[in-house]
Amino acid sequence: MFYGVMSAEIAGVEAVPVRVEADLSDGLPFFTVVGCAAARVKEAQDRVKTALKNQGIRLPPKRVVINLAPADLRKESVRFDLPIAAAILAALQRIPPERLREAMVLGELHLDGRVGGVRGILPSVRRARDLGLKLCIVPAENQEEGRLVEGIQVAGVRDIGEFLEFCRRETAELVPKTVRNSNPPDYGVDFADLRGQETVKRAALIAAAGFHNFLMEGPPGTGKSMAARRIPTILPPLTREESLELTQIYSVAGLLPEKNPLMDRRPFRAPHHTLSPQALCGGGRVPRPGEITLAHRGVLFLDELPEMARGTLELLRQPLEEKQIILSRASGTYLFPSDFMLVGAMNPCPCGCYPDPERCRCTPGDIYRYRKKISQALLERMDLWIKVRPLPCGMLQKPDKKGGTSEEMRKIVSRTARLQRERYRGKTFCFNSGLGTGDLDRFCPVTGEGRRMLEAAYSRLGLSARSYHRVLKVARTLADLEEEDIISERHISEALCYRSPEGEYRRV
Repeated sequence: MFYGVMSAEIAGVEAVPVRVEADLSDGLPFFTVVGCAAARVKEAQDRVKTALKNQGIRLPPKRVVINLAPADLRKESVRFDLPIAAAILAALQRIPPERLREAMVLGELHLDGRVGGVRGILPSVRRARDLGLKLCIVPAENQEEGRLVEGIQVAGVRDIGEFLEFCRRETAELVPKTVRNSNPPDYGVDFADLRGQETVKRAALIAAAGFHNFLMEGPPGTGKSMAARRIPTILPPLTREESLELTQIYSVAGLLPEKNPLMDRRPFRAPHHTLSPQALCGGGRVPRPGEITLAHRGVLFLDELPEMARGTLELLRQPLEEKQIILSRASGTYLFPSDFMLVGAMNPCPCGCYPDPERCRCTPGDIYRYRKKISQALLERMDLWIKVRPLPCGMLQKPDKKGGTSEEMRKIVSRTARLQRERYRGKTFCFNSGLGTGDLDRFCPVTGEGRRMLEAAYSRLGLSARSYHRVLKVARTLADLEEEDIISERHISEALCYRSPEGEYRRV
């Protein structure tokens, strides 16, 4: 007696099809799992036998061989419990064999026969649909997540009894599609709370409009963290495809809520400065997404930047350029997307009071060692860099100027984002920050006066080629905010204001 059921394993943030084959033959009672299965997968033989027994189903005394194909793919997940049970039951004719021929089955089994939730349901259901399958049977607690995928039926089961009942029905009931909430997400914070720091708000608006990396330097208590936490409130809304992409990442990471699993807001990740390289970039024997992947399409906020380990910070350089990170293991190569906006905040010195001579007690050596933790190569990848000044009490008490709320700023950013999406239609990027060096001549035309100003600044400020290109990208965003096609001298001038002269950071 033989039967095969489709399932899937997670590799990175994608699902890889796995065929679960069960063969029952005469001989001494024996149960084995083959096909490059990890120990937790091989333990499925005990979970499956016990779960079936506690649901009133006893296996006949036969030789049972379970094969997970392809055999060269390492299987690490407990998601194969239910498909193993399904293949055995179909081989024993306990369920109509044709019922599962166009189905994918996923789920963990508890000893009492209940079906437990697993990670990575969304990418698995999407892969099932792409394979042309018509049905995906998942744990009941994951069914809302699975139903986000259109073009395939998703059924949730709570235990083996429900699974058998579903498979024995002649027709399966249709389920309503998950409806996306069209209202803008409520973040609970607003840029109107940040009073007096108009320069910070302006820089945050530009960063959000072009999805630029953004660094704030200033004494403690000047509103750096406050501003960073409000940037997601003005970012443009996610598209449907971006929402599903983000939901897929959080599904693999096991961070989706059971109800309303669709990620409809851009993520904001703010890890502590003691985080490890593995926590930042992802890691483990079977790699899981790190903070740079969890911040995909959103904001990664690193507070107290110089307090982080220099080696950890240096890991950001490649993902910032390539918008993805590739982790290599003996079991294979795993690709994780990492298209995020890096927002950093730092003090000017260890005590935070530099350059106030009356309050700062740091020696030049202290300041040099503190700043040296951030390499020039990483600083060059920051598109905007502003110095946040402390404000007098009177400015904190003044009401905010018109246009200072998150809603008003978001309208400006969304309008600019639509312009960029239209311009870069057919490209792999949709914001000015994604422009490559080969795209600058085409998409960043500059007036003669602007070009001469940029050439002069290149020499006087000692800009590198990377800094030169990033000034152009910021100037492109400034022109887009004014809905102008040509970058003018004033756009170059303002973009240069957000660029610190190369080498100034090292001087004390």
